Amino acid sequence: MTQRRFSTAVAAVALAALAGGLPPSLDAQGPQPWTARDLSRLLAVGDVEVSPAGTHVAYTVVHNSDTGRPQATLTIRNLTTGASHDLPRGSSGPRWAPDGRRLGYLGPTPEGYGLVVSEADGSGARLIAKVESTNHPLPSAAASVAWAPDGRRVAFVSATPGPEHAQANGDPMVITRYLYKPTAGEGLTRFNDNKRTHVFVTDVGTRQVTQLTDGATYEHSIDWAPGGDVISFISNREADADRFFNYDVLTVSARTRDVRRLTTTKSAEYAPAWSPDGRRLAFLGTRRDLTSSETTMEDTHVWVMQADGSGRIELGKDIDNRQGPPQWSADGRWVYFTVQERGSVKLLRLPADGGAAEVVAGDRGSVGAWSLGGDTLAYAFTSPSGPADLYTRRGTAAPERRTTLNAALLAERATAEVEALTFRSADGTEIEAFLTLPQGRTMTSTHPLIALIHGGPHGQQGPAFNHKAQVYAAQGWASLMVNYRGSTGYGQALADKIFGDQNGAEARDVVAGVDAALAKYPWFDRSKLGIEGGSYGGQLTNWIITETDRFAAAIPSAGIANLVSFNYMAYYHDYLAVEFGRYPHQDGLMDVLWQRSPIRQIHKAKTPTLILHGENDNDVPIAEAEQLYVALHDVGVKTELVRYPREGHGLRETGHVIDALERSIDWYRTHFAAP
Repeated sequence: MTQRRFSTAVAAVALAALAGGLPPSLDAQGPQPWTARDLSRLLAVGDVEVSPAGTHVAYTVVHNSDTGRPQATLTIRNLTTGASHDLPRGSSGPRWAPDGRRLGYLGPTPEGYGLVVSEADGSGARLIAKVESTNHPLPSAAASVAWAPDGRRVAFVSATPGPEHAQANGDPMVITRYLYKPTAGEGLTRFNDNKRTHVFVTDVGTRQVTQLTDGATYEHSIDWAPGGDVISFISNREADADRFFNYDVLTVSARTRDVRRLTTTKSAEYAPAWSPDGRRLAFLGTRRDLTSSETTMEDTHVWVMQADGSGRIELGKDIDNRQGPPQWSADGRWVYFTVQERGSVKLLRLPADGGAAEVVAGDRGSVGAWSLGGDTLAYAFTSPSGPADLYTRRGTAAPERRTTLNAALLAERATAEVEALTFRSADGTEIEAFLTLPQGRTMTSTHPLIALIHGGPHGQQGPAFNHKAQVYAAQGWASLMVNYRGSTGYGQALADKIFGDQNGAEARDVVAGVDAALAKYPWFDRSKLGIEGGSYGGQLTNWIITETDRFAAAIPSAGIANLVSFNYMAYYHDYLAVEFGRYPHQDGLMDVLWQRSPIRQIHKAKTPTLILHGENDNDVPIAEAEQLYVALHDVGVKTELVRYPREGHGLRETGHVIDALERSIDWYRTHFAAP
């Protein structure tokens, strides 16, 4: 239930606070409130890739269409002239050639989908090699396109049929794999396609393709070493890779196809990146022996090692927070990476040979994709007032905002203020939450409060723009996002506090956050409290309504109701083993999981509950929603189940997201008004 792929976010006019912290009432002639259907108008910057000399930037803009899933348009912009060129919708993963004169990316062409190369201005685009994908889980996969230093060849990742392909696609289907389901089951795909991803290289001129790796393993996250024919990649080479998740760093020669393994740790490595001189690799890594293929309790940190795998150093060890994939500065002196910190995501850099970290981009909000080219930094940034826009920064100069994607819409809308709220939980642990204040406050008005619980559990929420919270604010409802124990951005100790204790103290953190908000603002209406969340947030919602009846309405989405059935029906089966330190059949864990399952104590539930779930969800199978729905009916609780076709874990189609939000508003209105 990690939030995988997944944020909308740009700037509007924030409401100024009145004396005493009271937001003003909306002027009838001023900006209008946010609506659910505004989602179809919101745009956000996704991928960002700046050219080696910092003269051009390629970036995607994500469009929330009225129907279907969001799509991205790839744009190339000249940073000097401002001229831009849009490439076909559906293009992504841009990578510049070493000389900056051409761009490689993945996208559609009349010949099919695959690796496309264009000139720097976007002209002359042509398909170089077709690319196949897989629905097998490849968590935290990084780049799938990498240029050779000579600029004449491009490495890429593509899928080929695996050894189980024929029997698993016959009639009847014969299942032999432990991981026989795909990650999310989106569309009509319900089972693993059994393809394997491998490293390929193609000549740009001749379009001749050579497969460099093969076998029953998966390879991805590629980077081509400067000045040679060596390509680094990530692969799980465990004897039983479906059962034991353990990424390592390997290399393959583009000339001889020889594969060399650089790490053999029991912990996991991710996203290797070569230094400019090709002598070292930076990468993300962990220390612990067990890591789940679905999420990790342990924060990833930046490491550096020699090109042969020796001399491994944890460069980011003194930064006690989750770090993102690294990139070297052009001179090799610095390693850049993101850090999650107290609800925000910042961009930092560390001296490659050790030393103190420097904040490169640290405003309140979230840095998304980012890239370095020469002395130019380009990055996507989601502020508290709107979705992600593109920013660039040259040297030590101030950042320059390059896009205002939502300027027209934001000028029409009143965006509510988001404030941080720190409190002590039931056991004295300090917890932080983020409160989106309601619109339309007066000196005598009262307002509902809704707890919005994040998934993961190892994730975070923060001040960055949140469309749902803004829509609720427009209804006159406040939203409280609690970064309960287990969340990232608050150090390893807090993340570890959830170990072996799901539906325990972290659930009490959420309730304590509600109490803290009620204590701070007496104008909250205690009879109109709502609670909702997706994935792990849905699980906590399910649990909390069996612990208390103080909430007037609940809306769990893609949440677990029965930890035992979930473990054996989800596409991955190592998640609870890592979270509890053993498999369910070992040392009495099965009984613990049953004790902590909302379904076990459903007899105590009284809260009207709207259940939302994707029909093809394999992360949290829809059987979890079905059990909860029947059980709530059995005990006489008002409940509805909404099943969304074609959806996996979490809703992706814009129409479905809007429908779910409008249904949620109606559900709260009905039960907030109930006597």
